[in-house]
Amino acid sequence: MEAYVTAEHSAEGIATITFFHPAQNSMPSALLQRLAATISEVGEEERTKVIVLKSGGERTFCAGASFEELASIETEEQGLTFFSGFANVINACRQSSAVVIGCVQGKAVGGGVGLAAATDYCLATQHAAVRLSELLIGIGPFVIGPAIERKIGVAAFSQMTLNAPTFYSAIWAKEKGLYAEVYESIEALDDAVATLAHQLASYNPDALRQLKKVFWEGTEHWSTLLYERAAMSGRLVLSEQTRAAIAKFKV
Repeated sequence: MEAYVTAEHSAEGIATITFFHPAQNSMPSALLQRLAATISEVGEEERTKVIVLKSGGERTFCAGASFEELASIETEEQGLTFFSGFANVINACRQSSAVVIGCVQGKAVGGGVGLAAATDYCLATQHAAVRLSELLIGIGPFVIGPAIERKIGVAAFSQMTLNAPTFYSAIWAKEKGLYAEVYESIEALDDAVATLAHQLASYNPDALRQLKKVFWEGTEHWSTLLYERAAMSGRLVLSEQTRAAIAKFKV
């Protein structure tokens, strides 16, 4: 099955955006660009009251940015473009006037954790463990850091970042504030997301839009900050140490 981004609207004003990539939902730049554009476009439609963000498949919500594309970066400009991918999606979620519900059915790694953190209300299954593995290849979760730190705090973000090999359980992520609730199965998760989305869609849309602005107060500078962070990663990925680490992962 090929990669895709789809958007479906219900009569109640619920827009479900689904992304998929056959490599454990890892995200190349082109797919991230499509996802960011879809979130922005759907959020601007007057009929959209709530957005549900989810991925296809069962085992992995998102394995982060495409490792194959990461290994192909040769210039700082290419690095900036590559690492700006998740910045675009995070900013699209942040700037959307619609409330975004995250539906995390499986593991989230690197940028996948950033996607979950960029939603306004995130639900997950017990299999949705999280890991920030960037240090293992000589970079850091710079772009996604502000979104994650906003949800779980500096201490938990630092713990995840420095303990890069470790997966933290979905229950841990719930205790830290990344997930609002954790469910035993995908079916239970889907039911809970549907119930929440229908409930939110029944509320005054103007109230929801104003609340969305309140939720994200103080993040206006992300329109520049996340791209400054992307440039940092773009430079680091060209270092000899990082290239050597990437080569080991490719073996």
